Amino acid sequence: MFKKTSLSAAAAAEAPYIPVETDFRLKDNAGEIAIDTNFAAQSSWRDVISRYLKKTSAVIGLVLILLIGIMAVVGPGMNEYTYSGQNLSQKNLAPRVKILEDYGIFDGSETMNTTTGSKKVNYYEEKELDDVYYWFGSDNFGRDIWTRTWSGARVSLIIAVAAAIIDMVIGMSYGLISGYFGGKVDMVMQRILEVANGIPRLVIVTLLLLVLQPGMVTIIFALMLTEWVGMSRIARAEMLKLKEQEFVLASRTLGAGSFFIIFREVLPNIIGPIITQVMFSIPTAIFTEAFLSFVGLGIPVPQCSLGSLISEGFNSFTTHPYQIIPPIVVMALLMLSFNLVADGLREALDPKMKEM
Repeated sequence: MFKKTSLSAAAAAEAPYIPVETDFRLKDNAGEIAIDTNFAAQSSWRDVISRYLKKTSAVIGLVLILLIGIMAVVGPGMNEYTYSGQNLSQKNLAPRVKILEDYGIFDGSETMNTTTGSKKVNYYEEKELDDVYYWFGSDNFGRDIWTRTWSGARVSLIIAVAAAIIDMVIGMSYGLISGYFGGKVDMVMQRILEVANGIPRLVIVTLLLLVLQPGMVTIIFALMLTEWVGMSRIARAEMLKLKEQEFVLASRTLGAGSFFIIFREVLPNIIGPIITQVMFSIPTAIFTEAFLSFVGLGIPVPQCSLGSLISEGFNSFTTHPYQIIPPIVVMALLMLSFNLVADGLREALDPKMKEM
């Protein structure tokens, strides 16, 4: 009897155990491992946008740029006036807005300073112009300042953005090629860059505009010749930092050509600094164009830009100060907004800013 029981126990021990469903239980350890699934799932560009939107000043700058851009497109067509239409019988009229005039503001009156003192005048009433409204006033040729301001903003934006994009292409290509090949190629290209940078930009632009016919294309060409140096230096510095990285060495080992490595491997990794530099160069181009137009080397009459409007308003600043205020405010907001956007992009595109 004892032997039988012993054999049965031994046989049971040697038999394979068949698992059943109740032997296993799923362990819920999501709270222990603490993985941020939201952060892990989003792409790098979504992360950039998220960090950009957290910077209030950058968002405000972007909104202002969009508003000014929209007004530059639709603003000139919001009334019946044109940027070149003249009406000498309605010259030097102060701003007048239909609804606001009922509250005593923008009612067409202005304070004139004379040798005997100051007096308040309203040329709309004196000339019996009851149904005439100039939202920003009219200049000394009877042209609508509202239409001319937004037309000038459109011209200045086109010139600045076109010049910045062209400078980005030229400067980025020049700097990347110079930094990648190095050696004698880099030395020769950098000496050429130093010579180009040693000549004052204002001299180059002025001489070019004196030789060529003034116009939008000429100004863009002049800015293209002078504004690419900064972009080239940034691209070269980034190339010197990245060209010995493992992914570049791997592409070279696999037989990739030089220009394939430059523009397909390295360029996508430096797009952040490039975009930031482009945004910083746009206000510089706006200011340069405004300065050239202010000194009479810019957009020819009857076209206008913000610089030419400021130049015209400066001549009558002491008698009719309202004529210079709109273009100055628009240009100041444009330059400030682009700088705010560039500052926000610099922080959003820099991975080191994540921990700050």
